[in-house]
Amino acid sequence: MFIGREKELASLQELYDRAGFGMSVIYGRRRIGKSTLITEFTKDKKTIFYTATKVGAARNLELFTQQVLFFFDPSLSGASFPSLESVFDYMTGKLGTEKMILVIDELPYWAEKNEALLSILQKYIDTEWQDKNLMIILCGSALSFMENKVLSEKSPLFGRRSSQIRLEAFDYKTAALFVPGYSFEDKALCYGVTGGVAKYLALMDPEKDIHDNIKRLFFQRDGYLYDETRNLLMQEFSEVALVNNIIEQIASGINTVNQIAQKTGENLSTILYSLDKLIHIGLVQKKKCITEEKNKKKTQYILKDHMFQFWYRFIPKAVSVIEMGQGERYYDKIVQNQLHTYMGSVFENMCRYYTLEQGIQGAFGNFLTNVGTWWGIETLDSASGKYQQAADIDVVGISDIDKTVVLGECKFKKEKIDKDVYDTLIRRSAVIHGKYRIIRYLFFSLNGYTDWFKALPGNDVVLFTLEDLYRETPT
Repeated sequence: MFIGREKELASLQELYDRAGFGMSVIYGRRRIGKSTLITEFTKDKKTIFYTATKVGAARNLELFTQQVLFFFDPSLSGASFPSLESVFDYMTGKLGTEKMILVIDELPYWAEKNEALLSILQKYIDTEWQDKNLMIILCGSALSFMENKVLSEKSPLFGRRSSQIRLEAFDYKTAALFVPGYSFEDKALCYGVTGGVAKYLALMDPEKDIHDNIKRLFFQRDGYLYDETRNLLMQEFSEVALVNNIIEQIASGINTVNQIAQKTGENLSTILYSLDKLIHIGLVQKKKCITEEKNKKKTQYILKDHMFQFWYRFIPKAVSVIEMGQGERYYDKIVQNQLHTYMGSVFENMCRYYTLEQGIQGAFGNFLTNVGTWWGIETLDSASGKYQQAADIDVVGISDIDKTVVLGECKFKKEKIDKDVYDTLIRRSAVIHGKYRIIRYLFFSLNGYTDWFKALPGNDVVLFTLEDLYRETPT
């Protein structure tokens, strides 16, 4: 069953419906669902669909030729052409008035071994195909190649594309559609361990509970996600050991460049280069304090990909047990009891997404333009005098239009939220008050609120449950 991607399908269909030539470039990290999207779109359409592989230019030409011949004249199967130009000449001569689609998936695998490929495509687009009813889709997982060699001004194809789509992971609401029978808590857990990546979600068996799925995918030697982080890093990086070390440091809470460099023993430039690439492929995120985004001292690096976040938290310590075939036992005894704690940061991300989504619609009395977090130091009083401690605010939604703000606190715990959580948010809101006018205090709870909240006057406090996050509009 195909799930989501309505906007992307609509964009491709709009291009398809235009008369004449058009070209779309689709790219995104591995496992994100690019090929599935293209397959769904081209269903019931006249399509030559070729997926390049790491077999060299000559073999890719041979395999591509067979796809073209099979489409136009299967009786010629086994024939060969001396060059890509001759294949394109043959194809051009066969194009009629009915719309046709040419898909080259995993383009970098072919183009990296044939530097002329993109220039040849450019030549035929400019001289042969502009008046043809042809749609081309170029797709790739190597993000740097797609952006630097296909989309940039230096590319032979620059200015030829009609549209481009960078495919991202699903949001938590769309991810829930893969497991429709799950409780809201289990839907959130499913998102928390897959990160909304299409392939990982598709591996979830909706007939089995979330814990059985996690054990099968992560905590068995043949589990698809047991070795997935290493596989993905090997596809993206030549120096896997260094990158793995960097991710391990970030996962353990070491999240500034200087700290990471100190822990890994590498120089700053090496760390920054690796971090930039990790950010580019969507595994790491540069996090800034929302009210001090120009303050470089308040920059942290965190794991953006929730599957990586889950894997690095639990799998390295369990490898020996998993290799002995006892991974499920490890999960039952250790991991399952820590899931609520692990989900804390995932839930905060879900709440920020929800706050921005609803804030854009004016649900809080303003128009939110940005949502993030605040962290710093707060000063407290005690019997022995004043003291300082680290502090943070989970959700800070800002309207730059009228300088208003909504502040939120998130708890993914079995216990209900009580007065102490409210008092903490009110106290910490003082650090924001001087710059913005606070109009709402938002609370997000997995398991509801104590009766204390019933007596709160006014309408500046809004209480949400996990169920609310899966609704289209807040109650």
